[in-house]
Amino acid sequence: MRYVVWTIRLVIFIAVLFFAFKNITPVDVIFYDGYRLADVPLIVVILLAFVAGTAFGAVLMLPGRWKRWRESGRLRKDLARASTKPGNPTGESSASVVSPTSPSGTTPL
Repeated sequence: MRYVVWTIRLVIFIAVLFFAFKNITPVDVIFYDGYRLADVPLIVVILLAFVAGTAFGAVLMLPGRWKRWRESGRLRKDLARASTKPGNPTGESSASVVSPTSPSGTTPL
């Protein structure tokens, strides 16, 4: 799966890069309050917009990643606490194994 994701990323990057190479005409970039950059190659504008969009998307994903990271840490602590309960000197888990059968004795699909 990792190779598929990297292949998709590479294809998108190459497509954007070829698009940018076809658009090298100098353009004026006008910011707010009258600030202006003259004769900036369009390739630079396109690539900077692509990088800015990627960075913006990554920043938007951070809260979810932090939440999963905190939850993972909490679950690891709970597991460590459960496996080293008092009266369990070997450190083996004290959880019982539950059979995945229904009350009628048949295995669910």
